[in-house]
Amino acid sequence: MDTHRRIRIRSTSRSIRSASFRGDGASGGQQLKPSIGAIAGRCGAGVAIVLASPVLACACAAIWLEDGPPFLFRQERVGQQGRRFNVLKLRSMRAGSGGASITKDGDQRITRVGRFLRKYKLDELPQLWNIVRGDMRWIGPRPEVPRYVNTSAPEWKEVLTLKPGLTDLATLVFRDEEKMVRDAADVEQEYRSNILPAKLALNIHYARSRTWLSDLKLVILTIRYSFVRRGFDASRIPKAILGARAAYTPVVLPDEASHV
Repeated sequence: MDTHRRIRIRSTSRSIRSASFRGDGASGGQQLKPSIGAIAGRCGAGVAIVLASPVLACACAAIWLEDGPPFLFRQERVGQQGRRFNVLKLRSMRAGSGGASITKDGDQRITRVGRFLRKYKLDELPQLWNIVRGDMRWIGPRPEVPRYVNTSAPEWKEVLTLKPGLTDLATLVFRDEEKMVRDAADVEQEYRSNILPAKLALNIHYARSRTWLSDLKLVILTIRYSFVRRGFDASRIPKAILGARAAYTPVVLPDEASHV
């Protein structure tokens, strides 16, 4: 698959310069005050950890049986205002494996248990603790590793005003990213030049367009497509979540682009 032919970005730099934007994703006064929203989100994450503890325990046991400890994977990421923190995941790769930080479908470093965890996004569950700590929130751009962040670029300056989250419009649209880069000759270059710019454009577009209703739809669809893949179509996700505002989405998504 040649993703350079499948993803196009419509002049995002112009929209970044011309649009007004308030940090942390506020939109039209429809969100809770940051302090109240942060407290509610962190408390909710704490409850979610308790509810998910049986799943986490089973996952840790499966990781130990196949490949031994450690159970968790820690990686430095860039958060709001450029603050760095360690994001937590259930370990899905073989202990001590190196190589590229971007994985593709069929990557031999991923264990059998890891493939299952990744398929259903269960490896992300430990990030509930990142929410409790205040590093992340439920909805926001996914935090990126430092090597891919250009703090001098306008799009990054805007994205870094937001607190990173578990899910976002770009996260859902690119849920099959590993398959999209599978046939790339240089996976990291493909990610830098094609996937990442599209993600940033979607991050910014959603932050400017979001409402409480779009957030609710985003959460519902994220959960749905994490467990039931049937019917997933990346090109239809923006409209399903944003409705009429999806017409201004700055990215020509995969299934659209293949027909352009």
